[in-house]
Amino acid sequence: MVKKKIKKTLKKWKRYHKISGAGKITRRYFVMNAFDGALTMLGVVIGAYIAGTLNSIIIISAGLAGSIAMGISGISGAYMTEKAERKKKFKEIKKAMLSDMKDSVHEKSHRFATIFAAIVDGVSPAMAAMIVISPFFISNYGIILPETAFYICIILTMVVLMLLGIYLAKISDESMIIYGIQMLIVGIVTAFLCVVTSILLGGQIHI
Repeated sequence: MVKKKIKKTLKKWKRYHKISGAGKITRRYFVMNAFDGALTMLGVVIGAYIAGTLNSIIIISAGLAGSIAMGISGISGAYMTEKAERKKKFKEIKKAMLSDMKDSVHEKSHRFATIFAAIVDGVSPAMAAMIVISPFFISNYGIILPETAFYICIILTMVVLMLLGIYLAKISDESMIIYGIQMLIVGIVTAFLCVVTSILLGGQIHI
């Protein structure tokens, strides 16, 4: 009974997803915000390293706080934005159809798209951020050193950026290598600017 109900709900959501055209919007939200989440945490970790405060619990606390902030900001911001856009579009459909269309499949589809986009917008940066700082969770238990976690964090950030580039390439049917390298370059430039800024503020590279 429960399995049948879940299957019916998923089928209904799939239909709403198709009618509302939520796929294109949520793909953009996912990539943009995962990108933001990964680079934000990269900046936090590099800043801590240059400042000589590479403490696992501090990085985890900053990462969790940042993820919660990005998540709430993403969900609320995207919800309000999508709600306004969807309402405008739905009013245009009602006007064209000369019908109230209350509780119609179109109205439900627009509501679904609003909530779905908001969830993707909020979850994607938080998820990317947690992946980036995940080595510090291991470091916090003494399994690896914070310095080791730092270098793994850099590698993970570049991997996340490359995967996002590959995903974009698949969507646009372009070269995965080119897109992957472009995203990687953005990550390297960001890391360089974070290092330079931290040094200018009085930090130093610890070897």
